[in-house]
Amino acid sequence: MSLKNKTVAYFYDEEIGNFSYGTTNPMRPHRVRLTHSLVDSYGLGTKMLVNRPQPSSADELERFHADEYVNFLSSVTPDNQDEYLAQMRRFNLGCLGEADCPVFDGLFEYCQIYTGGSVNSAALMNDKQADICLNWSGGLHHAKKAEASGFCFVNDIVLAILELLKVHQRVLYVDIDIHHGDGVEEAFYATDRVMTVSFHKYGDFFPGTGSVEDVGVGDGKHYSVNVPLQEGMDDESYRFMFEPIMQKVMEVFQPEAIVVCGGADSLSGDRLGCFNLSLEGHADCMEFLAKFGVPLLILGGGGYTLRNVARCWCFETSRMLGLDLPDQLPDSALKEFDLYDDTHRLRITVSNMKNGNSRKKLEEIKTSVLKALSNIAAAPGAQFAPVPPRHQIKDDPEEDMDVRGGGQAADDRRIVKEEDYGSDNDADFMDDKDSVLPQQHAQHVQQAQHAQQQSGYQDSSRPGTPGRGSVVSHNCISTVLNIAFMHAVFGQCKSATSVW
Repeated sequence: MSLKNKTVAYFYDEEIGNFSYGTTNPMRPHRVRLTHSLVDSYGLGTKMLVNRPQPSSADELERFHADEYVNFLSSVTPDNQDEYLAQMRRFNLGCLGEADCPVFDGLFEYCQIYTGGSVNSAALMNDKQADICLNWSGGLHHAKKAEASGFCFVNDIVLAILELLKVHQRVLYVDIDIHHGDGVEEAFYATDRVMTVSFHKYGDFFPGTGSVEDVGVGDGKHYSVNVPLQEGMDDESYRFMFEPIMQKVMEVFQPEAIVVCGGADSLSGDRLGCFNLSLEGHADCMEFLAKFGVPLLILGGGGYTLRNVARCWCFETSRMLGLDLPDQLPDSALKEFDLYDDTHRLRITVSNMKNGNSRKKLEEIKTSVLKALSNIAAAPGAQFAPVPPRHQIKDDPEEDMDVRGGGQAADDRRIVKEEDYGSDNDADFMDDKDSVLPQQHAQHVQQAQHAQQQSGYQDSSRPGTPGRGSVVSHNCISTVLNIAFMHAVFGQCKSATSVW
């Protein structure tokens, strides 16, 4: 089936751009608004089913997350956080300007919106109303059952996969963010109904997990696939690894639905990344998966050079529609957010950084992964069991903007003002004299500088900052909780026709 003949659904809520992690934090939800501006300027909205996500309720979040963690997220605010210091330490949150996962105004609403987009997408796919769904505000792959991590509070990916499993026997998760998809892997580490495949920078880099030897446990053994890479991965090297591995995965696992974390921090020039992919190289991964004709849910993820994140996700939206966009950015996009003064073009130029991945080493990793995949005898099925109620998307009428909070009402109650977004200029980000760069981000800078020195990277206009946070290991308690939870959900997953 040609991509032009597929039904594409796109989820976006304009409120997502109003939330702020703080001026010194590199994670900026405003990038989703920039993406939508480009998508709209190119006229892509007329070719898709455009939906506003229904926010997920606390009960829906608790289908994966611990109820006490969800209760905490729904209660804590910057004004009352002093009353929750013990819980903040326990759940790995901190204050604005001091933590990767800060308490900020509207935190819980933010989680509800981006998670709603992913779960609504899964529900649409379950109802066969869309072949491809896009939710660029989602993809927060580090969040654990009862712990925030790496800018992620609620793991919308896990919740979307759980929704898909109500209809589909097997779901494949593919992560092309530069950071290991540890939260999703951990959630499904002991089941054979979800295969997780992560291509990521490995070593002295957040989150420090994702060895090729991490393959799952119990029924899930060989259903966790990790492809550890080094800095400087270019389009050719990425394709050399991605396509044969994913071809083998599709053959042996035979998924009925695919979920992708399309983090744009694997692009060349990302503030926290050290790969060297072009937009075309990044999008080729999406197109390769789409050609199998399996229902496809594409989410956002990382990405910290705002203008390139917007370019990437807009470009990939067009590719999922089977369109090739002109390189010159539309005037309307430049008038609304002229952050593209570097070239005023859609496509980006890769850098001259050295590829730290030798062909010999890549061949060794690929051979090891393919050998492990050969241990999977046949595509697993699911036992007969009652199927939980499927998520229902309400067909609500469009709200009046002034009633909902648009117009002057929105301006009066804005969570952040325009000036709170900060600049997309790297120097401004690194040298803000009115704020203090958190210690974790200083570690990012040291890691990036080391990686770029090793690779011979030269770009005087862009001082790099690599992986988020400090390198940490898996939270053992969280791992045990998640494995126990998945055993309770899936039971002993053997061949059958029912999926739950």
